[in-house]
This record gives sequence, C-alpha cells and structure tokens, in this order.
Amino acid sequence: MKITPFRTTVVATFLILFFATSGWSQDSRGYELLPYPDVWYNDVDGIRVGARLIGQVPGTFGDGPHRLNAGVWLGTWWPENPVSYNFVFTEPIPSISGFNSEGNVQLLSSVRTGLSRHSIRFNKRWQPGFNEYHYFEISAGLTTQKRFDLAYTQYPNTWQQDWLWLGNLQFRLQNENGLGRYRFHSDLSVNMFGDAPSFTQSETQFVQRALLGKGFVLRGRLFAGIASNQAVPEFLFGRSFRSTGQWVQNSLVRAKGTIPTTWMDSGIFQVAGGANLRGYSEQDISALERGQRPLLTSVGSVNIEIDYPNPVDHAIKKIPTVGKLMQLRSYLFNDTGTSLGLTGQEESRVLSDAGLGFMLSLNIPDYLGNPRGLMLRYDIPLWLSHPEGDQHFSYRSVVGVGAIFTF
Repeated sequence: MKITPFRTTVVATFLILFFATSGWSQDSRGYELLPYPDVWYNDVDGIRVGARLIGQVPGTFGDGPHRLNAGVWLGTWWPENPVSYNFVFTEPIPSISGFNSEGNVQLLSSVRTGLSRHSIRFNKRWQPGFNEYHYFEISAGLTTQKRFDLAYTQYPNTWQQDWLWLGNLQFRLQNENGLGRYRFHSDLSVNMFGDAPSFTQSETQFVQRALLGKGFVLRGRLFAGIASNQAVPEFLFGRSFRSTGQWVQNSLVRAKGTIPTTWMDSGIFQVAGGANLRGYSEQDISALERGQRPLLTSVGSVNIEIDYPNPVDHAIKKIPTVGKLMQLRSYLFNDTGTSLGLTGQEESRVLSDAGLGFMLSLNIPDYLGNPRGLMLRYDIPLWLSHPEGDQHFSYRSVVGVGAIFTF
C-alpha cells in the first residue's frame, strides 16, 4: 500500500485522539491533557480549525516527564489533504538531567501546509545555577521530510519535492563576557540518502550585546552560511531572508495567504535570518516573482544595530506588569554581506544597507528564558550600496517578520 500524506495524517490523528482519551482517563493517576481551540488561515486550507493538546504531569508546568504538544486541524476549504496535524513528544532522561539541565529524547511528526516531516532528536542542556540566560545546549537528530504540495508555498521555485533524509547537529551557547551578553549558534545538516542528491549545509552565527550607557545599546551579529553545490533550493541562502526551508518555523509565513500574497509579493515583508540584508528584500522578492532564484550556496554578513532612547518606550516601562513584557526599540542599523568565494552560486559584490528602525515586542519568556511572543519591526533602509536602478539614498519601507536580535 502506498503511504500518502493523507493516510499518514489519518493514522496520526487517531493516535493523538487515543492519547487524548487515555490522558483524560488517567488524569486522577498523575497525568493531565489540556485542550485548547485553535484557528488559523492560509490560501489553501481557508480557515483552518482544530485543537491543540498539551499533555503533562500536573504541576510540572512544561518541564516534567511525558510532555506532549500536539494539534489536529481541518481545512474548511476542503483541499486535497484537508486534515493536518503536528505532534511533539518529549521524554526526559533522568540519569543525565538536573535542575534546568535536562537531557531528553524527542519524537516529532507533522503533516501540514503541504510538508510531511518526521524526526527523532536527542537534546542536552547544561545550565549552572539559577541563571537561565547562561547555558550550553547540544542537539542531534535524524529527520525525513518531503514537500508534497507546492500550492502552500509562496515561492514554489525555492522548493523541490524529493524525500530528504537529514542528519542534523546543533550547538547553542549563551553567556556573558566583558561587553555583555552573547550568543553562539551553529547548525550542520547532511542529506545522507533519499531521492535528492547528498549534500551538506551549515550555518553559524555569533550575536553580542553591549551596553553603551544612557540608554544606548550596541548589538552586533556575525553570520556565515555555506552549502554544497548539490544542496536543494530550500537549504540555500537568500541575501535578505532566511532559507525558505526555515520559513515553516514561523506561523505567519509557513503557508501563503496568512500574510496576503500581494503584500508579500511587494517585497515589503522581510523574513529575518540568514545574511539579513534587509534593504535588499524588494530586489530579492522581485526576482522570485520573475521566476528567478536569487539563492546562494555561501554567504557571510555583519549586522549592527545601535539602540537609542525614545520617550514611548520610557512611558511603556512605567506601566505596571506590561512594562516588563513590552518594549519599543528604536535603533540605527547597518547590514553588510557577500559570498565566501567557496562554492558555485555566489554574490560577487559586497552589499550594504543602512537606515533606522523600530521594533515592538511583547515577550513572555518560557521557564528557560527563551523568547515567546510578538516581534513586529518597521525598518527604513535609507541607503543601499547597490540600488539596481534606484537612487542610493531613498525612502524605503520593510516590515520585519521575526528578528535576529532577541535580547
């Protein structure tokens, strides 16, 4: 029998419902399962209705054993695969776990927005003491995935439809040095076998924050990404946006239509990440609209933002409770990047942009200090080094989806 995304979804849905039923019946014996309604929209499913299920041992608040985070949805426009799901089960390993220094195994399975993705991961975190902002994390896993429906994608030419079998290794480090808090991330992915050619892809970034005094803050970021020449398009790098394979991590751009397609096609919206040359978003999206593929096999960049005080943020901080969760940053920025000169699809020029921006954030961190909430940016790249037919200095608008500086 051929295994289709629809059959996989149906089986997984029954498993989730069985787990839910078992969870309710076992609540008195130390497990609870909490349902929440969930509604979303995209241009293929229409209004997608369903429920999320959070399973946990009572009183553990997300860091106990047998953790479940699942969801099942129905597309009300009845597309070819109307039922979708997402399933994450986390089981801590007591022998290598301590206070906020957990080791665990995760099972992840998802069939939604035209992407079938399934993985198993091992995760370990080391945190000294009670400071959740000082930690080291390592994660290793195996993932298989396939884009089975291009109708959900905003730009189909940035995806292919072969099965991938990916080995992945990730490092996360956050701590403080003489300047202030810093963060180091490194990811390595290897497609080992499957229908697509074997390839490797790696991303590394270092982010530093430094307090300058009197409300001024310097934030800097170094980024380098490299992929082999055989890498599939969703693992290649954009100049202004993160790899499209990572768009599925953000619910606003996971499928086309959540943000109206005409707005996305205008180039005003920029999905933060990668080289993050935000001023070149309109050029890159325009190329995608023409059927071109402005993707690179290697890229490096330096991103700088300098915060300066503003009276609105000062007023927000005076509001009880809200002032601790909400912030309006105002900053000057500069992005500079080019290719590394090591692979086949490269940017020969050094590209730069500069301007000013604002970011409104509503952040409710989880128990490990990871940011959760809304980050809405409005950037004004007043200067481009290579404006391609436009003036170097001009008023341009970019609305940012996500942010590269989150602390």
